[in-house]
Formats: sequence, C-alpha cells, structure tokens
Amino acid sequence: MRRPDAEMRRRGLYTPEERRRRDSSPWTTVQGVLAPVQFLVCLASIALIARYLMTGEGYWLATISIVVKTFTLYTIMITGAIWEKEVFGVYLFAEPFFWEDVVSFGVIALHTFYLLALFTDLLGSRGEMLLALAAYAAYVVNAVQFVLKLRAARLQEAREGAALAGTAAIGEAAR
Repeated sequence: MRRPDAEMRRRGLYTPEERRRRDSSPWTTVQGVLAPVQFLVCLASIALIARYLMTGEGYWLATISIVVKTFTLYTIMITGAIWEKEVFGVYLFAEPFFWEDVVSFGVIALHTFYLLALFTDLLGSRGEMLLALAAYAAYVVNAVQFVLKLRAARLQEAREGAALAGTAAIGEAAR
C-alpha cells in the first residue's frame, strides 16, 4: 500500500532520498557493468545462432552462448532485485520500475523455457534456436524500457538541477 506522503513527494522517477540511495549503492555500479556485458553477450549469441540457422554448423557454440546469456540474465535480475530493495525498499515491482519488472519476468520465463527445451530435447535444435531468438526479442524490448527509464532519470535530474540553479540565481539577485 502506498503512503500518501510518498506519493506527494514523487514527482519523477526518484525521490531525493531514493536518488541518494541509488547513487551510494554499489549495486548501481554492478547494474551499470552487467547491462552492457549482457548486451554484448546477446549480440555475439545472435551471430552464432544466425550462423547455425543459415549453415547448420556451430550448434554447440550457439548453445553455449545462449546458456551464458541466460545465466547473465539471471545474474542481472538477482542483482537488480537487490538494487531495487536498497533504493526503493522492495525487491521487485517498485512503482517506478513496475512494468520493466513485469516484462523482465517474461524474458526470464522465455530463457528458462529455452533451458528446459535444451535439456529435454523438447523442440529440437532448430526450435531451440528460434525460441532463443524470441527470448532475445523480448530482452531487447526490456532493455529499451530500461534505457528509456535511465534517460527519464537523467532528464529529471537536469530539470531539477536547472530549477535549483534558477532559484539560486534569484536568491543572489535579491541580495
């Protein structure tokens, strides 16, 4: 349940206290490192999957890359939940990141289904690769959500900084 005073303070992505916690959390740095690593792993994996689908060669390299991508995803999700707890006080579904977390669970479900398909031969090799590509498409949607959220946070901070500078200038002029 939301507290009315918290709703009154939230005019953007972060309250001043949440921003302070975000900026002081080591998990912010962890997320900042893991996100581009995961993206690079995804790009390499897409290339390996495409090679396999086009030539029929490199199944095991593509498979290893998908498993690495999946465990990278699990790592960023766990560390992201810890970050969310430190910044917002809940492990998941904090109001500012609710929809990103919802989509993240879909991404995790697709990646986990890939592992199930891999270990049970449920879909065959081509089906596994196509499932991985579907999981990656969902991941890209989720990554775009987070990039847009990061941009919104930077714009909020720029607006607040400009407002503080304007207030300081008015105060100086009044002296």
